[in-house]
Amino acid sequence: MKCMALDFAKDNIRVNSICPAWVLTELNREQLAEMKTNPEAVFPPGFRYKDVLALHLIGRIGEPKDVAWASVYLASNESSWVTGSSLMVDGGFTCQ
Repeated sequence: MKCMALDFAKDNIRVNSICPAWVLTELNREQLAEMKTNPEAVFPPGFRYKDVLALHLIGRIGEPKDVAWASVYLASNESSWVTGSSLMVDGGFTCQ
């Protein structure tokens, strides 16, 4: 992403990335629901539901709209001076 930002800045093309943590999607909806209903069950890679929540300082798993709003921001003119950046959309996951 940073190399592409360097390469395309002269053409006024911004390149950024969005780095989410756990986000509830169709791919993991069933597993997270099972983890929630059976809180002591351990799922690969060794997580319980409370462990997953503890990874996020905000105390919840992300939703697709959390990532979508970050995308809207980066695609908008409000981010016209943002390039070569990684936007952490992770509920505080990387603060730990």
